[in-house]
Amino acid sequence: MKSRKRNITMVAVLMFVCAAVALNWSYNNRWGNPDAEMVTAEDEAMMNANAELDESAPVSGMEYFAEARLTRQVSRDEALELLQTAAAAETASQETIDSAMNAISAMATSSMQEAQIENLLIAKEFSDCVVYIGNEAITVAVPAPEEGLSEEAVARITDIICNETTFEASQLSIIEVKG
Repeated sequence: MKSRKRNITMVAVLMFVCAAVALNWSYNNRWGNPDAEMVTAEDEAMMNANAELDESAPVSGMEYFAEARLTRQVSRDEALELLQTAAAAETASQETIDSAMNAISAMATSSMQEAQIENLLIAKEFSDCVVYIGNEAITVAVPAPEEGLSEEAVARITDIICNETTFEASQLSIIEVKG
């Protein structure tokens, strides 16, 4: 009798597991994978913003930093709007919503880190700077004298980046803006 009850319980559990797998499979196939479209839309917005910056007239050193910050903010705002639209869509799957929320969170974290690094660099004797944090690299634009940045200045920048982020020196790109 015990053996029979145990076998019936095992069969019932196995049926529930099979039903769960089948439902999960059908749910994932029904909603598709819209993340590729979202990534493409974000890339297009970023490339358009960069193209607008490239087409603009050359700017002086100090104007460069204001223009670069504005372009960075416009690009982020457009990407944020796309992510919020994707997450709020009625047909959005939970995977898409989660992906959009993770991307929004990552953008917020990057923005905070960029601002913190910019403040630290300005405190370390740079008159201005702009920091761009990407997925696998970080770029810092700083004003440089005609002879270029000294090794000490590059070391200060590298030290701040390595201490404030998880990036290594090999992932750092420093742009010298001649003013």
